[in-house]
Amino acid sequence: GHTNRFKGLVTHDGVFDQVSMYGATEELWFPEGEFGGDPYRHPELYHKWSPSAFAKYFKTPTLVIHSQKDFRVPVTQGFQMFTALQRMGVPSKLLYFPDEGHFITKPQNARLWWNTVLGWIAEWINK
Repeated sequence: GHTNRFKGLVTHDGVFDQVSMYGATEELWFPEGEFGGDPYRHPELYHKWSPSAFAKYFKTPTLVIHSQKDFRVPVTQGFQMFTALQRMGVPSKLLYFPDEGHFITKPQNARLWWNTVLGWIAEWINK
């Protein structure tokens, strides 16, 4: 979200800070494989691929979606992203599902997800 390439963005259960994510997941094989080890011995790669490292450049309107029961990507990642966007003055909205995991499975939540995403796109596509 730090270029003029897009008019709006949507992030769903995304990682905001690779270092804090490393300490909050049991899937250590994923970041260690991607970054060649842990963040203690390879901090430069974790920094390079963390959106948090570039938050001061954020400017693209962003819809952040996150779910409380996502045990793969903790909800704090979404809250951190939303807080950064708000602090940087970027138009942003948080859609929070207290009763969902990494995937939206309940019909009423899926409807809300789609309506919110399509509404966000419609709001920003022609600006």
